[in-house]
Amino acid sequence: MDITESLHQMIKKADKAGAYDLLEQWAAEHGYDRLICEVLEPVFEEVGRAWQEEGLSLAQGYIAAKIGEDFLKKYAAEQASSHSHIELKGPVIMGNIEDDVHALGRRMVVTFLEANGWKVYDLGNDVLAETFVDKAVEVGAKVVGVSAMMYTTAKNIKSLRAEIDHRDLTGKLQLAVGGAVFVLRPELVEEVGGDGTARNALEAPALFTRLWEEACLQESSS
Repeated sequence: MDITESLHQMIKKADKAGAYDLLEQWAAEHGYDRLICEVLEPVFEEVGRAWQEEGLSLAQGYIAAKIGEDFLKKYAAEQASSHSHIELKGPVIMGNIEDDVHALGRRMVVTFLEANGWKVYDLGNDVLAETFVDKAVEVGAKVVGVSAMMYTTAKNIKSLRAEIDHRDLTGKLQLAVGGAVFVLRPELVEEVGGDGTARNALEAPALFTRLWEEACLQESSS
């Protein structure tokens, strides 16, 4: 049984102590960054689907959320101690699109962005298109990152694309999209009007750097 299956079984049993021991041992050998991307991310995508389909109890959901939160904090602390000199970048905006409440994937991306020096305004779950753009304009962001786990909520990103275009911010405010559904259906990026995506949280900083640079080029040419 591989580690993702072992962790999934421990969550089903609400075995918090066993899960922590398993993950700490794996992280000691492979690192917290790989733990988050290769273990926690795929497991919690499955947990999110189970929760939506009512195949997960409150106790199991709590254990899963607590594990994710605690190991994200461990990774963030490790990065802060080793990259205290890093140059600040941004600001950028993050949030889950309207009707989407699967927070863990977004939190992973926020953690990786902040560890790489980005100033991130995290708007949380179930965010309206207007709210994303209002905040971006307020703080001078050039990239908005929006997360959705399921196809039903990912379609709501179209309203954010429309809001950006309506305010004549096309190209000047880049739209990064992500979540489990975009890994399964890469063509969805274009369908909802995204300017780019990353397969996982580890790749998110490079994506935001590219989109930020594209926004700057668009501004300079207009």
